[in-house]
Amino acid sequence: MSEEEKSGEGVRAVERALDILMAFTPGDRELTAGELLRRVDLSRPTLYRLLRTLENKGFIVSSGDPQRFALGASVAQLAHVWGAGLDIAAVAAPMLRRLWDETGETVALLVHEGNDRLCVAELPSAQPLSSKRGVGHRENVARGASGRVILAHLSSPEAYVRQEEDGTRPDLSALRKRLEKVRKQGFEVSRDELIKGAVAVAVPVFLGDGQVIGSLAVFGPGVRVDEARVSLFAELLKAESKKLSQALGQRQDARP
Repeated sequence: MSEEEKSGEGVRAVERALDILMAFTPGDRELTAGELLRRVDLSRPTLYRLLRTLENKGFIVSSGDPQRFALGASVAQLAHVWGAGLDIAAVAAPMLRRLWDETGETVALLVHEGNDRLCVAELPSAQPLSSKRGVGHRENVARGASGRVILAHLSSPEAYVRQEEDGTRPDLSALRKRLEKVRKQGFEVSRDELIKGAVAVAVPVFLGDGQVIGSLAVFGPGVRVDEARVSLFAELLKAESKKLSQALGQRQDARP
């Protein structure tokens, strides 16, 4: 076999090994060899040979009888290195710029932080009449479209709801119904909620494990943002959120 042929075989082996690792999804704790074979186009002998190599390098661990396979510590190490150097605002910059160009309104990236959502990037509208809050602005995650679209994808969302300023408690039953609607339609809209006369449209952003990390939002005055533009903004936001979520590790075939 020539050196070129050997190199080609080596590349194919790497591709096949990566296919095995990518066959695992967020809901998979362990997979059998049969389950893996249904997800990757490999013969059983080739699968076991590559699994042994991956296990020797700590990317796969096996246990039990019948044997089951799970991702190993080396995968976690790579994820930690990748996450430590992640600047979500920098990753989102092209998506924000496209939204800004296409909508002409203020666009922002917000991240979930404790009980709040925090604005980490914003491109203010160039129009004289506009809505903006600024980088560093913090608000409870249960308030506003950009917060509730995050809340809709959190476990135990009621835990994040604060008492109103007048001392009353929000209607949790109504909130649950609203969050269910947000999950189904994939976006949230608010009008005159945090800023009088302002409209916000927001969509969630996800990490590779399916965890919601924040939201992308467009803000504009109600006199300009009618229902037709709300629908347009929602579609534009969904498209850019999908690109951002994939850049943050979400699989292309994943569904939020």
